[in-house]
Amino acid sequence: MATQIARTPDVEHGAAQHHDLFAVAVEQFHIAADVLGLDDDLRRILSRCQRELTVNFPVEMDDGSVQVFTGHRVHHNIGPGPAKGGFRYHQDVTLSEVKALAMWMTWKCAVVGLPYGGGKGGVTVNPKLLSSSEIQNLTRRYTAEIAAMIGPNKDIPAPDVNTNPQIMAWLMDTYSMIQGYSVPAVVTGKPLELGGSVGRSEATGRGCVFAIEEAAKSRNIDINKTKTVVQGFGNAGSVAARLIADLGSTVVAVSDSRGGIYNENGLDLRAVEAHKARTGSVVGYAEAQDVTNEQLLVLPCDILIPAAMENQITQANAGKISARLIAEAANGPTTPEADKILYDRGVLLLPDIFANAGGVTVSYFEWVQGLQAFPWTEEQVTERLRDIMQKSFHAIDTTAKHHSVHMRTAALVRAIERVAGFTKIRGIFP
Repeated sequence: MATQIARTPDVEHGAAQHHDLFAVAVEQFHIAADVLGLDDDLRRILSRCQRELTVNFPVEMDDGSVQVFTGHRVHHNIGPGPAKGGFRYHQDVTLSEVKALAMWMTWKCAVVGLPYGGGKGGVTVNPKLLSSSEIQNLTRRYTAEIAAMIGPNKDIPAPDVNTNPQIMAWLMDTYSMIQGYSVPAVVTGKPLELGGSVGRSEATGRGCVFAIEEAAKSRNIDINKTKTVVQGFGNAGSVAARLIADLGSTVVAVSDSRGGIYNENGLDLRAVEAHKARTGSVVGYAEAQDVTNEQLLVLPCDILIPAAMENQITQANAGKISARLIAEAANGPTTPEADKILYDRGVLLLPDIFANAGGVTVSYFEWVQGLQAFPWTEEQVTERLRDIMQKSFHAIDTTAKHHSVHMRTAALVRAIERVAGFTKIRGIFP
């Protein structure tokens, strides 16, 4: 095994703070690098982000005033191909978070075999406080600020937290105006009318359920006899909940940012969606009791799908989780300390860089369709996604058993080995 180098990543507020998301990402990297026996030179390269851009830009508001917002765009590694990763609008966005997400995107693309490196972006803003016209102004100005970093063969953004197909359309239009011609392949997750792919909006949740389905078969879990809890009822969580219910699992609890609801006999998901559409939250649904997001994670269930934000499953609550199978539809919901506790308890955890790779996989399909100007059918998209998720699960599971490690480390081992191979073959320029 290679001599270990210092584990201190260059992160905001100091790497010693374990809650710093980039510190978590780097810690996960080194755990897998130890298994691989990765040499010091490759550790130095792959444990850092290649490019980091921070922009402070003015936006004119509806009342004529001007507000200044801070945004980021990060490339972790572009050895395998163009950077790929979404951008989010959230009040808690930090450079450290964006760097971690960019690193995870590198591994996510590698673990399912996509020809991409990892990128990510975000703006520190609460979009719920902005009008549609203000969000459009914000999007167009942010796009103009990062335009030098993006492009169909450089970096292809996509939707993430609080961003959607309309926002992708504004990004594509702004970038196209700067270039002087239409460039639909600069972004994925676009509306169908602009070259988006069928099945893209459901892809993250659908890919997660494909992963659960394959994992359940391998562990002799009958999904028809399971109860499922879903933390997060946005795009990924609501789709995952609906699809796993279609497979026969009883969804007993869901939540959003305001809290959760629980009915041990199962939820009528269509009624829950209608309630949320009326009230803005699942909380207060008449046929269930309200629970907090913290309580929801430890409810009695067989399958747990964290589909909300980072750092939800920690050392403090990992020992209380009753699920036999956890599938991370969110990015970074589980800390390294919790990973070890769950593994020691025999819980099968499907890590984010695999379980939520359906989104980037179908984004890849959209990108290919855009470059070729040749759309696929939804059946083609779904079957190709299923095939990739099934093959990736078995490859990760085989690696986990070979090295006697949990699935996150196994997925990282496969991903890091692939990206390290690109790095060694390409060499260092100049």
